[in-house]
Amino acid sequence: MSEFPVSLQIPHSVTPALTSLPPLSLYIHIPWCVRKCPYCDFNSHQLKQELDEQKYIAALLTDLETELPYFWGRSVHTIFIGGGTPSLFSASAFEKLLSGIRARVNLIPTAEITLEANPGTFERDRFADYAAAGINRLSIGVQSFANDKLAALGRIHNRKEALNAIESGLMLFPKLNIDLMYALPGQTVEQAKEDINTAIATGVRHISAYQLTLEPNTPFAHSPPPKLPDDNHIADIEEAVHTSLSQAGFHHYETSAFAQPLQQCRHNLNYWQFGDYIGIGAGAHGKISSAQAIERTTRCRHPKDYLQAMQQQPQCAIVRRQISAQDLPFEFMLNALRLTDGVPTTWFSERTGLPVTSIQCAITQAVEKGLMDADPLNLRPTALGRTFLNDLLALFLKD
Repeated sequence: MSEFPVSLQIPHSVTPALTSLPPLSLYIHIPWCVRKCPYCDFNSHQLKQELDEQKYIAALLTDLETELPYFWGRSVHTIFIGGGTPSLFSASAFEKLLSGIRARVNLIPTAEITLEANPGTFERDRFADYAAAGINRLSIGVQSFANDKLAALGRIHNRKEALNAIESGLMLFPKLNIDLMYALPGQTVEQAKEDINTAIATGVRHISAYQLTLEPNTPFAHSPPPKLPDDNHIADIEEAVHTSLSQAGFHHYETSAFAQPLQQCRHNLNYWQFGDYIGIGAGAHGKISSAQAIERTTRCRHPKDYLQAMQQQPQCAIVRRQISAQDLPFEFMLNALRLTDGVPTTWFSERTGLPVTSIQCAITQAVEKGLMDADPLNLRPTALGRTFLNDLLALFLKD
C-alpha cells in the first residue's frame, strides 16, 4: 500500500459550478429544555420562565422569510424539528408553524415531518394532537431503559414513562425512532444488550444507537468526569448492540442509524447525501447551493439574542460562509462516507460542482488501504473504512 501523502488536485482558482441542485430540507431548532443533560453539547437552554410560544413561532417564520431569496422556487422535501426539547411546545404552536411554512414555501404533499420528543414531557393526548397538526414522524430520546442509568445521565423520565411514550407513538405515527446510548458509566455488555433488546421488543422500526462521549464544555467533561468503559469493553458492547440489531432485521445504514425496510430517516439521509437544508431557529445551521456557490449559514445561538434580532434586524442573526473548492471534497465525504452503502460517484460532481478527477488520488489511496470499495460507480466505505472512518476522511483533507 502507498504511504505517500495525498494531495487533492484542486487549483485555488477553481469555482464550483452546479448544473442541478440537490433536494432541499428544512431544520427548525427549538432551544429550550426542562433541564440541561450533563452530557449534552447541543444549543439548548434550561427553561427558567414561562415559554412564549407565539413569540418564537413568529421569529421562526420571520427567519424563514429572510431566507426565501436564497432558495426561491425550490420544493422542501422534509422538515425536522429538533432541540432542545421541541415537545415542550403545544400542538397548536406547531400547527401554526406548519401552516406558516406551507404559506411561504412549496412543501411537497409527501413530506416527512419529524418532531423530537422526550418521554419526560410525554402526554398521550399531546402526542395525538401533534399527529393531528401534521407531524408524521416522531423521534423519542430514550437513551436507556435502566432507571439507574437514566438517573446517571440526568434524564427526567424513567423506564415506564419511556415504554408508555413508545407505545403511544407507535399507535399514532407511521414512522418512529428512538435514541439509545451505550457505553454508559459502569455499563456491562449484558446491560447494553438488555437495553437494545428492550427497544427491539417494543416493535419500533428505527433505532439510533450511539456511544456516549464526553464532549468539551459539558458537566460530564469537567473534573472528575464519570468513569466510562475502556476501549476494549466499548468494542464488546458495540459488537453486542450491532449484532442484536442485525439479527432483528435492522440494516445499519449509517454510522449510528439502524432501520428496517422503508423506515430510514429521509431528512437525515439528505444531510448525509450532501443535500441542501435551510436551518432556522436559535443556533441553527444550514447549507444552501446555487449554480455558482455552496454556502453554510449559522444563526446566533442564544434565544434572547435570536428573538431580538428577528424582531429588529433579521439579517444580523445570520452568518453566511461560502465553502471553498478546496474544502468541498472533505465536506462531501464527511457526510457520504457515514453511509454504509455510500453514494453514487456521479453525485460528487453533481453536488460539489467539481470533477471526480480532483479526488481520484485520495480514492486510489483509500482503496489501496482497504478503506473504500474499488467499485468506480460508488463512493462506499468498506467495513474497515467504517471502523477507521477518521483515517479515511483524513485522506480528503486539503493540504
